[in-house]
Amino acid sequence: MNRSLPPSSWPVAGRLVLERDLRLAFRRPGQLLQPLAFFAVITLLFPLALTPELERLREVAPGVLWISALLSSLLALDFLFRDDAQDGTLEQFALSGQSLTLLLFAKTVAHWLLTGLPLAVMAPLLGVALGVPLQALPGILAALALGTATLSLVGAIGAGLTLGARRGGVLLSLLTLPLAVPILIFGARATELAIKGAGYAGPMYLLAALAVLGLTLAPLAAAAAVRIGLE
Repeated sequence: MNRSLPPSSWPVAGRLVLERDLRLAFRRPGQLLQPLAFFAVITLLFPLALTPELERLREVAPGVLWISALLSSLLALDFLFRDDAQDGTLEQFALSGQSLTLLLFAKTVAHWLLTGLPLAVMAPLLGVALGVPLQALPGILAALALGTATLSLVGAIGAGLTLGARRGGVLLSLLTLPLAVPILIFGARATELAIKGAGYAGPMYLLAALAVLGLTLAPLAAAAAVRIGLE
């Protein structure tokens, strides 16, 4: 990216960063599959720990799916900026003359496409193993898609703040988990109502509001955190 590029090139720069991250991720399939495998293992261990009775499993399914998705998403957040910080790519982003906010937002979108969206698609399949009725699966998919998108945005702030920290993964979890509590509450409630066959529009609206808030503020905060981490 060249310092002389005009502001109108910012969308092009963001698209290039998005494409770059997607290409690099598919060259490391193990890193891609790790959160999904973690999600599946955690979710499928609950029937072994509790009971094979579908009625009982159906009651705990919302909490199981959301906690498993949250932990799996955190597992992948440690890689969001780390590799680019180590090889100097983030410094080049900051010096390129392009909007650092937009470039980091593109990286966050790539993270969601590679981690959050697959988790959301996978959740209904694991929900069936927990006795979730088929009519609830679209609601679970929609809730987790919104929730994981917000988690990626919030996690980008934590990833920026822990950029230069040793054992940044632990610190990243400690910073992100408290901020993820509202997402967990509203997401689990929407999933519970979907499983019961009741209207779940209320919690979905609140999840959407959190997503819009994250979309508005998180890229700016992440860019500020990365600038501090690079100094």
